[in-house]
Amino acid sequence: MPKTPLTTTVLAIALATASSSSVRAQTFKVEKYNIGGEGGTDYVTAEPGTGRVFVSRGTHVMVVDGPTGKVIGDIPNTPRMHGIGLAPKHNHGFTTNSGDSTVTMFDLKTLAFIKKIPIKVGGLDGIMYDDFSDHIILTNHSKPGTAVALDANTGDIVGTAQLEDTSPEGAASDGKGKLFVNNEGTNTIQVIDAKTMKVLASWPIAPCDGPTGIAMNRGTNRIFAGCSKTSVVVDATSGKVVATVPNGDRVDALGYDNSQKLIYIPAGGGDGSVTVVHEDSPDKYSVVATVPTFKGAKTIAVDPVKHVAYLFQPEYGPAPTQAGGAAPAGGRGPAHGPIVAGWFIVIHK
Repeated sequence: MPKTPLTTTVLAIALATASSSSVRAQTFKVEKYNIGGEGGTDYVTAEPGTGRVFVSRGTHVMVVDGPTGKVIGDIPNTPRMHGIGLAPKHNHGFTTNSGDSTVTMFDLKTLAFIKKIPIKVGGLDGIMYDDFSDHIILTNHSKPGTAVALDANTGDIVGTAQLEDTSPEGAASDGKGKLFVNNEGTNTIQVIDAKTMKVLASWPIAPCDGPTGIAMNRGTNRIFAGCSKTSVVVDATSGKVVATVPNGDRVDALGYDNSQKLIYIPAGGGDGSVTVVHEDSPDKYSVVATVPTFKGAKTIAVDPVKHVAYLFQPEYGPAPTQAGGAAPAGGRGPAHGPIVAGWFIVIHK
């Protein structure tokens, strides 16, 4: 693994669809570290202010020092894991393991295993910490879809909401008692009471298609929903779409830096890129950069203290073929070859 990162400086040009009066192109530096490791990936999670980044790797979690790209820890035995949630108030971390339908609870400082929590509904996927209720919120591709609340101190299940879609994705909190969940299949946001876990409303968010990543500006009461090709901004009081943002496809997460008023929307389609959007006002947004990353890199985490964005994506070799160079019969077999590199990507100014 190279000790020196591949570094490029990107002067990203704002898209012509944004108004010229508000657009200011911004320069970003991209660093790529080959951290190796086995397994695919889903979400990455940045611990605010510490530089530590938690990278999902299928059956384990790699913990990376963001500024250097050095692997500093590993959390094993997380079968088909998707996401990592952090509850610093209690020094606890949590992973969603869809392979055995459990949540792994670990010590946030030492990474030591604490316990596994069975989640009977299955379909574990997204995870986040709600500071208002002091709960870890799981968004599950169960049948029906569910949002499950865990006590962030004990890990006990304290509530479950049944959702309208079997593909709920990210969740965000307004810090006042409401949770907002993106439903990828129905193109809606559902509103949940954070304490009772009762569903309060469902909002259609066209022209968004396949909402996944989600973040919120609590000060302006605006929700940012990451969608393929066109993301949306939603008024969290009325549920109305107040702005749209053009971006790439295969979006699976969204990051937000409140103090810099920057939204990061990753797209794994094409050659891979991140659309960076400036929040000019509650209902006005300008694309200030399109940052090239790596093909397939579709999830992202933003450290709002250090003002750095992180992505991860394995690089695969050629898919194996049968004798004579033919593809596997009937289209079966792996869609790609073995992992040849694991690219940890850092975006900053």
